[in-house]
Amino acid sequence: MAATVLASIGDHGVLNATLPRALPEIWIDRDVSWLDFNERVLAVALDERTPLLERAKFLAIFTSNLDEFFMKRQSVLGQEASDAQRALLTQLREKLLPMLERQAECYRKTIIPRLAEQGVFLRSWSELTSEQQEEGGRYFDSQLSPALTPLVIDPVHPFPFISNLSTSLAFRLRDIAKGESMFARVKIPGVLKQWVSLTADIEPGQKLLVPLSEVVRGNLHKLYSGMEISDVTLVRVTRDAEVDVDDDFSADFRAQVKEQIRQRRYEPVVRLEFGPGADPEIKERLRERLELEQDDIYDLREEVEYTTLFELLALPRPALRDREWTPLSPAFLEDGDEAIFAAIRGGDLLVHHPYDSFDATVEHFISAAARDPHTVSIKMTAYRIGDDTPFVKSLIRAAEQGKQVACVMEIKARFDEERNLHWAAELERAGAHVTFGVTGLKTHAKTALVVRKEAGGLRCYAHIGTGNYHVKTARLYADVGVFTCDPRITSDAVNLFHYLTGHSDHPNCTSLLVAPLTMRPRLLELIHREIQNKRDGHPARIIAKMNQLEDPDMIEALCEASQAGVPIDLIIRGFCCLRPGVPGHTENIRVRSIIGRFLEHSRIFYFANGSEDPAEGEYFIGSADWMFRNLSKRIEVVTPVFAEDPKQRLWEILDICLRDRRLAWVLGPDGNYVQLHPDEAASGPERVGTHQTLMDLALELAEI
Repeated sequence: MAATVLASIGDHGVLNATLPRALPEIWIDRDVSWLDFNERVLAVALDERTPLLERAKFLAIFTSNLDEFFMKRQSVLGQEASDAQRALLTQLREKLLPMLERQAECYRKTIIPRLAEQGVFLRSWSELTSEQQEEGGRYFDSQLSPALTPLVIDPVHPFPFISNLSTSLAFRLRDIAKGESMFARVKIPGVLKQWVSLTADIEPGQKLLVPLSEVVRGNLHKLYSGMEISDVTLVRVTRDAEVDVDDDFSADFRAQVKEQIRQRRYEPVVRLEFGPGADPEIKERLRERLELEQDDIYDLREEVEYTTLFELLALPRPALRDREWTPLSPAFLEDGDEAIFAAIRGGDLLVHHPYDSFDATVEHFISAAARDPHTVSIKMTAYRIGDDTPFVKSLIRAAEQGKQVACVMEIKARFDEERNLHWAAELERAGAHVTFGVTGLKTHAKTALVVRKEAGGLRCYAHIGTGNYHVKTARLYADVGVFTCDPRITSDAVNLFHYLTGHSDHPNCTSLLVAPLTMRPRLLELIHREIQNKRDGHPARIIAKMNQLEDPDMIEALCEASQAGVPIDLIIRGFCCLRPGVPGHTENIRVRSIIGRFLEHSRIFYFANGSEDPAEGEYFIGSADWMFRNLSKRIEVVTPVFAEDPKQRLWEILDICLRDRRLAWVLGPDGNYVQLHPDEAASGPERVGTHQTLMDLALELAEI
């Protein structure tokens, strides 16, 4: 294979138009592949096997994902004015438009009528009876009108600011008495519930829900008394979110981040979405005013804001949702705070969320350490930690008790900056040490270290995981983590935190793989070892599970391994820039994606290391995908897993994922994903899929 498959790649992972210059047949554009991923999300909503309210939820997830895509990628993709870049933008739009049609069709032809069959009616204002409209009017008067700001757009009044992801009603006003015409706009308050429940003309046990925007639409005349209203148009705005900030960690660094957050509100608009029946002149005026091209305009047949469907999950209709799952607490934690440390001393422990309770394991690890009188210090990295996080409260409690607490906070985690700034201030107020990592690098590692004073001296306990320390997402994301007091790992963790909070060229780590320093070289070394084993006639195999694959060096190495005959299985939920099954290049590589009720977020890497026995292979878990940004622009940590039981559980997870024919999609040499279907005689993961299999296994283990 050529020495260089791909050319340089930018900080944002934007590929130059000439990038795949050596072997373009193995390269899939990351943004095209990302849209393929979101199409798989949409497919869950379209799947008749998915419970009805879960189908509505996945319509909302599809829109939420798409919002983030436009905020993060649209302006970046538009920075280059080359023909190739313009062609890519056109390709992405043409790929997206049919998906939006299928989303609207699912909503109109499936969600609405089937909910009606269950006594839940989703109706527009015009579909309401007069009694229901009167009730909606009273709701408008008491609960909505005070929160609204009616605006007009004319030579006297400035063009109103339209905030990101806001939905508005734009329309024409005519002052009949004066014969004057103008445009007006009312923003739909995003902080209020987006579905209004009405009770008039509804049978007991039934539910009538009306979109908030429809209640406003039906009562606009109350805001503009004496005016004639026409051509009411529903519009939603998306703004760019790519605002950079210098991270020189100077005294005003936090002020810079706050300014970054403020600037984001005023970034250019990258997308305008219009509801059905939009007025052409209003559309054109907004397009011109916001300096957009026609391709930045999206006309939607139904809703413009499907994320409001998340609210429907609160409906008391359990038969229309996935069967409730409660993560299970390990038996070794039943004897109080000391139990978790005793259990770790007995051998490394692997936890798999949300099957294992995050609250009873990872959160308990930190809270127990905070309460423990033998604890000397607690150190953690924090990327996304949530609103009402128990972790920070535990760290504050520990600091107030005189324990040494250090938190490496990433306050530039996109869309979580304000929350992280708040918790950083709270920690400092309690006497904890808060640092912001290494200049120029985001801290994305998921690592915690507890130091206890015990009979034999100081002993270190570490947790290294694949997911954020976030109690809410831990119930939705599938992640793994290992607890250990193995000095091979904990001594490296100590050195890692010294590096993150102090000042040195690099962390002195011999077991942990730390990006951007040792991770890429070590992973490449492991791949090339499999190549050499294959050439020497020894067993060789690679299984890598991650969220995304995009890094040029890793793709090149995988291609070399495939050419050497190494069998490679890639389990990649999101986008994958490597095209498998290409003769002479990637014919020994298989790529699959698993999409279901839990978001597959874990990163697990397996290398056979010359043995047919999975127990003899080498396993790694950690925070990093094989993307350029993860391996070169972030502090990431991947740990080897040494102990037998955790290795066995990791193999079980990988094996189940590879056997799945219910939730799995397989990427073909043509760059298209094909959904697998179970055979009639299938059982286990082949029939019920990864998530149900792992839930069943967790319940079986709990009964033993």
